Amino acid sequence: MSKSEIEKALKDKGDFIQIDYLTKFIDKKPPIHTKKFALMKLIEIYENKKMYGDVARAYEQLAVNALSFYERTDFFVKEAEYYIKAGYFEKADSAMRRSMELSTVVKKSEIYNQIKEFYKKQAEICEKEFKRTNAVKIYEKLLIMRISEKEREEIKHKLLVLYESLGKFGKKI
Repeated sequence: MSKSEIEKALKDKGDFIQIDYLTKFIDKKPPIHTKKFALMKLIEIYENKKMYGDVARAYEQLAVNALSFYERTDFFVKEAEYYIKAGYFEKADSAMRRSMELSTVVKKSEIYNQIKEFYKKQAEICEKEFKRTNAVKIYEKLLIMRISEKEREEIKHKLLVLYESLGKFGKKI
């Protein structure tokens, strides 16, 4: 099946019908370039539906099927990013490790900083959406990562504010 045939089959279908069709198509083990196209289509749908765990799994499949180390590394980083969005920190760490295994020392540092920034960005999003408990979990995760003292102090301050807003500190009389 070609890319145009896939697009034609998906046209005017609902999101979940498209997901079903693409998943079944991928399971038939098509050629790599067509499989990559189908996975990218799936990612697009999953992202629109905020199904971040599924986006991450699709990126993992892309990474496994990638031909170059550079592409594979990038897909593993994207996998980690979406696992962070989904709240699956252990899976994000695993994806980060797989990405770093394929990288040079300089690239490893870049990847680590990228992942750290994903965590910070997601924590800020959670705060803005009043998902304080999720923000706390992310900030606590950041505290156990390699971060500068300045970042550590900023995170501790944010955690203190979040703990107070969640009622985790008793009020003094």
